[in-house]
Amino acid sequence: MSRLAIIKAVLGPVMRLMFRPRVEGAENIPGTGPVILAGNHLTFIDSMIMPICLDRPVHFIGKDEYVTGKGLKGRAMAWFFTSVGMIPVDRDGGRGGVAALMTGRRVLEEGRIFSIYPEGTRSPDGRLYRGRTGIARLTLMTGAPVVPFAMIGTDKIQPGGAGFPRPGRVTVRFGEAMEFSRYDGMDRDRYVLRAVTDSVMAEVMRLSGQEYVDMYATKAKEAA
Repeated sequence: MSRLAIIKAVLGPVMRLMFRPRVEGAENIPGTGPVILAGNHLTFIDSMIMPICLDRPVHFIGKDEYVTGKGLKGRAMAWFFTSVGMIPVDRDGGRGGVAALMTGRRVLEEGRIFSIYPEGTRSPDGRLYRGRTGIARLTLMTGAPVVPFAMIGTDKIQPGGAGFPRPGRVTVRFGEAMEFSRYDGMDRDRYVLRAVTDSVMAEVMRLSGQEYVDMYATKAKEAA
């Protein structure tokens, strides 16, 4: 039995009892082959709920500090996050974005699912912010379809993204797969990258019902 299967067997019932997750549109995720899941990011627990809700393993980027902690707590966190599909990457510095992009490309070329939050960070106020174009580069480099998704209600069970989550209802909603083969060979064209990214974010906005803000979330946090 895999570590993910163990977590689903042990924590799945607890999480279903606490969060009563409702999954909509999971049939839109191809059963085999590379897939990019692209969605909004409201709070820390998003990445814990997502892998539990799907049959196929999901891989995503996480801060390497989540797996480098000391002591029993540190080892437990490392075991959990790597079990649910987190790939630790040092995202600080100028090379962080490149490392994340190359990691995603490797996962997709191996025929697996890679989940990404195009906003690049958690929303500071529950609104949906401008997507970064790494999502577009990934789909154009690999040919993997993009399945947009929305996390709904996680900000209510874990306000501010910190602390132990409270019981509540969560919805994970998936849209129809999007493919961008018409842009083959154009993964370095910044206008194409922006157009692809904006079309994905428009679907995420439709699924989530969030208000859209045409600026990067990191800029909004800096201005706060």
